[in-house]
Amino acid sequence: MDAIFDDLSTALRKPQSDFGAKVRVIALDAAGKFFTGVAIGVGFAIVHALAG
Repeated sequence: MDAIFDDLSTALRKPQSDFGAKVRVIALDAAGKFFTGVAIGVGFAIVHALAG
């Protein structure tokens, strides 16, 4: 019976976050925004070149 409560307390404990995880999330978000901007810019350049 005690093992059930030990597992429950372990499951409800706040997860430990490290600094590297936050940096990876910020870097991945920045890279996604950068490549989205590049794709939009290339799209505008192609449309502009085809339109004359």
